[in-house]
Amino acid sequence: MTIFRALMILGLLFVTPIASETVAEIPAVYTKGKSKLAVSGYDPVAYFVEKTAKKGSKKHTHVYMEAEYRFASQKNLEAFKKDPEAYLPQYGGYCAWAVANGYTYRASPKHWSVVDGKLYLNFNGKVKNMWSEDIPRRIAEGDRNWPTVRFETVSEN
Repeated sequence: MTIFRALMILGLLFVTPIASETVAEIPAVYTKGKSKLAVSGYDPVAYFVEKTAKKGSKKHTHVYMEAEYRFASQKNLEAFKKDPEAYLPQYGGYCAWAVANGYTYRASPKHWSVVDGKLYLNFNGKVKNMWSEDIPRRIAEGDRNWPTVRFETVSEN
């Protein structure tokens, strides 16, 4: 957890009696800004089939869970349509390291791992290396944290 995030959480503890708060769910799938493009336009099937991070094409797109996925080929698109859950990145495509540490953060499609048939993305190479130091523990922490980190407290003050 970053110092900034810890201070924000601490601040909320003291502000809670004064400010009204609501709980807002973060988007289930990470996309940049107002874009609806998942995995930054990379083909989620290619990680499994071609063992590489490969850009998808506007010619081969599919909307799933309100996000647009792109594929490098029609074959990959069809594979995704048959079983999207098999190819989706874990934790909605947010950084696996961040989720393991109790928060969400953007991820890069270039820093990835497939572990036990599941795709995990990380923010950058350094973060991926830290995540990779103890993958089973990080996955267990991420799986435990994901249901709660998907919700953030938003102050309406």
